[in-house]
Amino acid sequence: MGSRLLPLSLASGALLADAAGVHRLGFWLVLLAVPCAAAAAFVGVADVLDGRNARLRAGGTTLALALLLLGSAVRDNAPHGRGVPALAISAVLGAVLLYGLPALAWVLEPFVPRVRTAEPKLRASRA
Repeated sequence: MGSRLLPLSLASGALLADAAGVHRLGFWLVLLAVPCAAAAAFVGVADVLDGRNARLRAGGTTLALALLLLGSAVRDNAPHGRGVPALAISAVLGAVLLYGLPALAWVLEPFVPRVRTAEPKLRASRA
């Protein structure tokens, strides 16, 4: 359950539901995405604590969790029968972008300049 794909797909589904005008479904999708996002954030932080190079994943998933919590809280406190507040949609959209950040880093990886180290010259030994 620690995958970033499940909360990403739920949050994307909530955005699509809001765009289609089915705001109640969007609310439930965001609410369902919160525990999935928490699991992904816990896995990311645990990877960092284990010494793996996963700071981007841990930071991104933690911020995405905070944004999903904000979006869910704003959406729940909004008056029923009215549209979804802009802050709720912006928070969910920010979470979707944060979940997509590692994919962007993966796509741009070939364009990052690498420092080449000089290889030591091998001496021919005479035996």
